[in-house]
Parts: sequence; C-alpha cells; structure tokens
Amino acid sequence: MSYLNSVTIVGFVGADPEQRQAKGNGSKFTVLSVATERSWKNAEDEWVSKVEWHRICVFRPRLAEYVLTSVKKGTHVLVEGSLISSTYEQPNGKGKKSKTSKIRSWSVRADVVRRLDRGEPEPEATAIGSDSQASETASTAPF
Repeated sequence: MSYLNSVTIVGFVGADPEQRQAKGNGSKFTVLSVATERSWKNAEDEWVSKVEWHRICVFRPRLAEYVLTSVKKGTHVLVEGSLISSTYEQPNGKGKKSKTSKIRSWSVRADVVRRLDRGEPEPEATAIGSDSQASETASTAPF
C-alpha cells in the first residue's frame, strides 16, 4: 500500500528567501515563507479572512539557487512538494526540575517553485530530459 503526501500552495512570498546550511552534512538549502489567504462569510453574513504562513524548504541545489536569485518579497508563486514535520525539545523554564516540551513544526519540502507574476520576463523552458538535472531545471520553468 502506498500513501500520497502532496502539497500545492499558491500565495505571496513574505520576505526575500534565505540560504541556510544543514548542520549534519553542510549542504545548502533555501528557505522562504509563503502566505495564503482564505475568505468566508460568518454567521452575521460578513466577509472574514484568515492568512496562513507556510515555511517552504528547497533542498534541490539548482532549484534552491533559482529561488534565491529569482524570487523576492511579494512574488506570486506556486509551490508543489510534500509536507514534512520536525520535532525539537524546548525547555519550559530554568532550574534543576524544569521540564522540556516537544514542539512539532511543519514545513513544505518543495519540488517545484514557479513564479506567477505577470509582466516580467521569465527564462525560457528547457527540454525535459531523462536525468534529474533536466527535470530539476524544467520544474523552475514557467507554464
């Protein structure tokens, strides 16, 4: 039996992407925040909206470099990837008997990041090849 873990987010970038370095193996990756908004009518027939912030991590080297150089705060993007969780412990105070609590955070491991902005020139799409480098380049190309 197989299970599907797939996420698609369309939203706006909240700050310029940042490059980070993994503690374990030292590999570089790019992190960005994307905001999405949903709206609905409440019981009083008034429109209400809520903004959600999504942490996006890009580990694929060429895609991470593309995002770092081509995506800026305010850019409209489409992100496709998978949902991943991380758990860490946080101390609950000081002293010998202080307890720690486990904190779980969620982020999206991006396989595709596409700019959706109109009016700006985009790089031309490259032919999709059978190797992972070509498919990685194709995933950054616009529609």
